[in-house]
Amino acid sequence: MTQNIPFKMSFYKQRYKFIAFSSLLLLIGIISAIVFGMKLDIQFKGGSIVKMSFAGDVDLSKAEEVVSNAIKKPVSMQIISSLESSSEKKVRSLVINVADNQALKTEEQMAMTEALQKAFPSNNITWSEASLVNPFIGQRTLTNGLLAVLVSSILIVLYVWIRFRTISGASAGIFALIALIHDVLIAFFAFVVFRFSLNETVIAVVLSILGWSVNDTIVIFDRIRENERLYGGKMTLPDLVDMSINQSFTRTLNTSICSFVAILMAFVFAKVYNLSSIVEFALPMMVGVIIGSYSSICLATPLWTMFKTRGGRTGYEH
Repeated sequence: MTQNIPFKMSFYKQRYKFIAFSSLLLLIGIISAIVFGMKLDIQFKGGSIVKMSFAGDVDLSKAEEVVSNAIKKPVSMQIISSLESSSEKKVRSLVINVADNQALKTEEQMAMTEALQKAFPSNNITWSEASLVNPFIGQRTLTNGLLAVLVSSILIVLYVWIRFRTISGASAGIFALIALIHDVLIAFFAFVVFRFSLNETVIAVVLSILGWSVNDTIVIFDRIRENERLYGGKMTLPDLVDMSINQSFTRTLNTSICSFVAILMAFVFAKVYNLSSIVEFALPMMVGVIIGSYSSICLATPLWTMFKTRGGRTGYEH
């Protein structure tokens, strides 16, 4: 019965430790959000985006302080790299986000440029362009993104419900959704902890994690369904679930490692070439891959088993 299992670990017996660990992670995330706050991207709150080219290296923290003091407004910055179409020469630019409902005045633009040139005289900082961002478009994108997440979650529950109807698919779908909410919250808190701005990348990460995590969960539930058909009644449901998780563990681990390494390579590449948008996607996704595999193994099925065996039930009642 267990001859194909390379090792055996009782995940069900450790369920309270897993619940405590997840609760701790969520608590840390909530505290971080309260203490540090959440950085809304300029596309969600509106304001001006200013781009200035420069040479060499610039201390972002110092540059933010210099510009903020010069125009008396809070700013955030990032560095981007691009190639000139004519010479194919690599150009580095400071992208300065100024949260405000109105465009920057001419004197503010001049003060900003002069302050940076004075603070970084050897970096040849020059004005490139400026634009005003209307928050309406960003807010509409956020609304549509949240709607996509909601619809995806409902469809996932329905899919799990129908596919695993022989093992109480409704409860399987609900606990799969609980695990997904757990994963999405931790990925969201990763944006807060790493001080990334909340923009459309959050929606992309959330949707990616939903697909990743539910795939792992479905694999384990599929193994449980097969084992229940073969061994149902010959062992307790907790033992059957543990056996199913152990049988799926190597596959889940290998898939997670391969995916993590691929995303890590993208992160390293983006870090080297200052591709901030990829960094802001890859880092939370790495967190999501780890936490998604963890929740599928350690939360979704053990919690489902607790529900199925409540009140002294065998768990095989459908």
